[in-house]
This record gives sequence, C-alpha cells and structure tokens, in this order.
Amino acid sequence: MPPADEHYFSASPSGELVPRTISVRLAGRDLELTTSSGVFSPDRLDSGTSVLLSNVPAPPPGGNLLDLGCGWGPISLSLAMESPHATVWAVDVNERSLELVRRNAAALGLTNIHAVRPEDVPADARFTTIWSNPPIRVGKNELHAMLLHWLPRLEPGSDAWLVVQRNLGSDSLQRWLQAELPRDFAVLRAATNKGYRVLRCRRRTMLTEPIDTIED
Repeated sequence: MPPADEHYFSASPSGELVPRTISVRLAGRDLELTTSSGVFSPDRLDSGTSVLLSNVPAPPPGGNLLDLGCGWGPISLSLAMESPHATVWAVDVNERSLELVRRNAAALGLTNIHAVRPEDVPADARFTTIWSNPPIRVGKNELHAMLLHWLPRLEPGSDAWLVVQRNLGSDSLQRWLQAELPRDFAVLRAATNKGYRVLRCRRRTMLTEPIDTIED
C-alpha cells in the first residue's frame, strides 16, 4: 500500500474518507480540525505551510483570495479568518481535500470559502493575493503550467506568496518564474527558514516600482 499522502494530487483517492482530528494553531487560534488519508500531510500542519504562514503579511481585507493546492485547508482557513469580508477560493484537484475544507469551514462558521476544482473558478476572477504551498511532486511540466495559468490572474499591485523546499528547486523555480511571467512581475525571495524559501511574485503597477528582497 502506498503512503497515506502519496497520491494527494489524485482527483479521487482510493479508500474511504476516514475522518481524524488534529490540533493546529491558525490565525492566532487553537483549533481542532478534520483531516483524512489520501490528502497532503493528514497528520499535522506541514513544515512548508507553517513557514509560509509565518512569513506572509496580513492578507487583503477584500477581493478574491486564492489558495492554490489547498489540501485540507490550513491556508484557506487562515485567509478566511483573517479577511472575513474577502472571498477565498480553495482550489484543488483532490475531491477529498475539497470536502475536508468544506467540513472545516463549516465547523468554524466560515461562510466566505469556496472549495472548488480549478475549472469551477469563474474565468473572469482576478485575485488580490495568492498563497500557495504548490504541489512540487506533480512534475515540472504540470507545475509550470499551473503557475502560468494562475499567477497572471493577480490584480496589479498584488502579490502571490509561494513556499518551496530549497532542495526541491526553489531557486531554479524563482529564476524560471522571473523569465516566464509577464514583464510587470518581479519574483523575489522573501524569506528562508527550515530549508524552505518563500517566494514573492509581485505584479507591479509600473515597471519601476521598487521592491524589497531578502539575501542570504
């Protein structure tokens, strides 16, 4: 039998959804949330997501906020709690992940999360931020196609924040994004912690906009 989260990027994981409860701290709150096998990191808040959540600014108070590759929902739930007047799109191809996000949102009384497959996000939706622990293990071609589909949907003057393990190619991904995204994007390293990079993809309002970066 494969490890519990080996096929977390499959649309329909094998086996039944057997709920389990884990304790996590999100957006300054201690929470009991539901996970299951067949999704990414079902037993705990994974290190990459923890690094991301510790190194991003407060999300915009309104607009459409995107969690790309939402899993059981730690990023989406954090966005929804911190920006209750925004609309949070929790996007994943894994139907079990989406069901868990819905359950966790309902348990927390959050009504501003839409947990949907990628094709169910309105084509005209634009985002005031994107937070993502992207599924690196889906393969380079699929990962690149996913990022080039979603990142250009940022509003001007907005940021995407991505967390990637350094030994899984964070620095080469940063260079690739800078080369492939439209010219109004700047891709910078915002933080390094626990073997992870947090990349900031800024859609500038003008090409001369100064942007801070982090150096080793």
